[in-house]
Amino acid sequence: MGKRIIVIGGGAAGLMAAGIAGQKGHSVTVIETNARPARKVMITGKGRCNVTNDTDLNGLINAVNKNGKFLYSAFSAFSAQDVKDFFEKRGVPLKTERGNRVFPQSDKSVDIVDALVSFARENAEIITARATEILVENGAVTAVKTEDDTYECDGVILATGGLSYPTTGSTGDGYKIAAALGHTVTPLCPSLVGVECFEGFTTALQGLSLKNIGLKVYKNDGKKPIYTDFGELLFTHFGVSGPTILSASAKLSDPEKSTYTLHIDLKPALSADELDARIRRDFSEFINKDFQNSLDALLPKKLISVIVALSGIPAHQKVNQISREQREILVSLLKDLKLTVTALRPIEEAVITAGGISLSEVDPKTMQSRIVKGLAFAGEILDLDACTGGFNLQIAFSTGFVAGNSI
Repeated sequence: MGKRIIVIGGGAAGLMAAGIAGQKGHSVTVIETNARPARKVMITGKGRCNVTNDTDLNGLINAVNKNGKFLYSAFSAFSAQDVKDFFEKRGVPLKTERGNRVFPQSDKSVDIVDALVSFARENAEIITARATEILVENGAVTAVKTEDDTYECDGVILATGGLSYPTTGSTGDGYKIAAALGHTVTPLCPSLVGVECFEGFTTALQGLSLKNIGLKVYKNDGKKPIYTDFGELLFTHFGVSGPTILSASAKLSDPEKSTYTLHIDLKPALSADELDARIRRDFSEFINKDFQNSLDALLPKKLISVIVALSGIPAHQKVNQISREQREILVSLLKDLKLTVTALRPIEEAVITAGGISLSEVDPKTMQSRIVKGLAFAGEILDLDACTGGFNLQIAFSTGFVAGNSI
């Protein structure tokens, strides 16, 4: 005999959980605050939806910033390959790009959203309402209250997301609901977010995206980097963002208390000697030009004036008068452009919320609460967050799958 199950939250985790629970014969209702479910999925991957990462179990676990081992059972039960099969069977052909990132071939996140929503609708009812409380008697779930109604039930899956992107419905309601039932919510902070920098020149570079840069992050001038990456970086009015920076931000705890320095290699494919040779070749072509007019082949237009200013080489000095020492300064700058982190951007701008429901109070094999009978969790509400590259959606799908199966 099927049970009456309520899923609070119609995002990636909630829709997956609802569809799976419905397939098992339960009567499932999804309570979602937005008229259109999966709003946050729609904007992921710049609207392309990086749906998972085509890697193995260890690859998934290693991408989780902390508590990765908690997901061993969930990732085993519903792997990256399972996610790919799920969407391809529902008519969404996928492709794998650099870094094993998996996207729909159409490059349209709406295709992923439509497949998820239709899967949930086949197996559950979706209603638009705001859940405010889970009612419990004798330590077991009995009903869910919304602003206007009460829904009796035998089980609840809480999948309300985090605090990031509140316009998509991630307003932190789930943390309050869980805390009222005795669950511990670990400190919440932004993860996968842009960083503010001390250096003012980033404002002049606002909007400039660099595709293939090397990044190393050092803490308190340590000898070893705490994070290394290669890929895309975006200059902004406040500092820097883009995939490499978002992933690095997860490693920056308390930037106000520690000094973090970003070291950006603008030409990672070339050694210092090779870059020097390249610059000498360019200079030989522009031998009678001013220094500021000799870098067009090497750098994006927007970056040239900033690099010229930082190099200390006079903008109007003729290329044929530039000394070896000046060239060495230029090479060093291009291979190691430094930025000092002053703060993380606000949690409302973060892709993911770090922190959440304490995992010591959740069974990793079932996602069920160890405190309240008939309550399970899925997705970002849990104290789990990962690097960019499709890993956070994989967490949502895997935990949603397990919660839907076990409730």
